[in-house]
Amino acid sequence: MVKRLCIIPCGKKKIWDDDPEAGIMKAKHVYRSALHRKCQAYARMFFDHWAILSAKYGLLLPDDIVPGNYDVSFGTNHSDLISFQALQRQVKEKGLLQVEQVVMLGGKKFTNVVPHIFDSNKVNINYPLSDCKGIGYMLQKLDYALKHRVEM
Repeated sequence: MVKRLCIIPCGKKKIWDDDPEAGIMKAKHVYRSALHRKCQAYARMFFDHWAILSAKYGLLLPDDIVPGNYDVSFGTNHSDLISFQALQRQVKEKGLLQVEQVVMLGGKKFTNVVPHIFDSNKVNINYPLSDCKGIGYMLQKLDYALKHRVEM
């Protein structure tokens, strides 16, 4: 049973940007941005359970398959944008209904997404990077947490 879950943002840069012939990949190997890599390192260090939040595919567990490249982000009206209803279904399908704490490692835009996925009356949702003024500050905060092995 999953009680604590870390959710990390996917990121625009993907393996297919460097290797268009890479084929289908596990989610944990797809995303290549500096922010994603640091978030994944943090999630691995402090959490037994973590997921990647993709605007197209929703909640991706590390071994879930991503079939190929895409460019969809939250806050747009892209036709491939996953719905909140689909995200809520994924919570059930992926066995995440018993989650008590969610730590979302992303900026302010995720404060408008994650509460629609989990019942904020039952789930404690934290956004330790949402106070950062930009990605550079997020990376610094993650670097400090990783170097000193301290949760944010």
